Amino acid sequence: MKTALTDTLGRPLRDLRISLTDRCNFRCSYCMPKALFGANHAFMPRSELLSFEEITRLAQLFTELGVRKLRLTGGEPLLRRDIDRLIGMLAALEGVEDISLTTNASMLTLDKARALRDAGLNRITVSLDAIDDATFQAMNDVGFPVAKVLAGIANAEQAGLTPVKVNMVVQRGVNDHDLLAMAEYFRGTPHILRFIETMDVGSTNGWCLDQVIPSADVRAQLHNQWPLEPVDANYRGEVAERYRYADGAGEIGFISSVTQPFCGDCSRARLSAEGKLFTCLFANHGHDLRAPMRTGASDQDLREQLSRIWSARTDRYSEQRGEHTQPIDSRRIEMSYIGG
Repeated sequence: MKTALTDTLGRPLRDLRISLTDRCNFRCSYCMPKALFGANHAFMPRSELLSFEEITRLAQLFTELGVRKLRLTGGEPLLRRDIDRLIGMLAALEGVEDISLTTNASMLTLDKARALRDAGLNRITVSLDAIDDATFQAMNDVGFPVAKVLAGIANAEQAGLTPVKVNMVVQRGVNDHDLLAMAEYFRGTPHILRFIETMDVGSTNGWCLDQVIPSADVRAQLHNQWPLEPVDANYRGEVAERYRYADGAGEIGFISSVTQPFCGDCSRARLSAEGKLFTCLFANHGHDLRAPMRTGASDQDLREQLSRIWSARTDRYSEQRGEHTQPIDSRRIEMSYIGG
């Protein structure tokens, strides 16, 4: 029998974000700065990563507690071999209504996109921080060309992994000059471009409030060029404020974790690649699920552990941060470790 589970603030458990690897082939400064994640960085050995069977077992238990949506993240999740096999295993679970994947699309060939779709993947979100090639190459810090990411987006569309959502993390003085060009490129397409306020995830990216361009300012720039109209949220807890172009050229979104925190409706749990459960993107510690699984814990034991963790949840970091110019706690987990 499925249990309706809520935390101390009455927030249900509906979304599970699963990191498949801590590795990535980009070195974006806000996520995996090269100075700290260089050639000698020690990533997790394969033996420490959850197996596909372990991920599927935990996902099933989460669905029994209310989870309906699964999002696969990384690092870069397409670096995990045979990911389509895992998607097939997850798609077969009772209670799963939607499976999506967040990727930099650097390895998203048409064959790969079709294999993911055939396995049961519903949608893809692509991280793309600039349409200007020089800016994009500087931001990914490995010289990867924007054209190959755009090709990956086209492959996702052709394979039916739609609507493709495109996430742009906006940083003052870094890529804010490219806002209108990004919007113009995706106007008139079925893709949904979303502008994200740069956040203080992790403790290695040197975040400060001065880097943040409020979504309201971004929206005003776009509205002056192409009038916008608000659109109702698809569901409670949707992180992006939805807008559409008044001329019918498509939809865009704004994710405003810094200036307009949405903690009050957060229904997301996060599972790290080696099996730690985090109840907030800005958490400083996780709850180990791998050890009990590998030492014989029953499904009931694990279900009770998950229930205790979520029922005791009090997280509302973004609301508490308020107007601080520095993060509240310098020990937070890195975005590359837990995914976005």
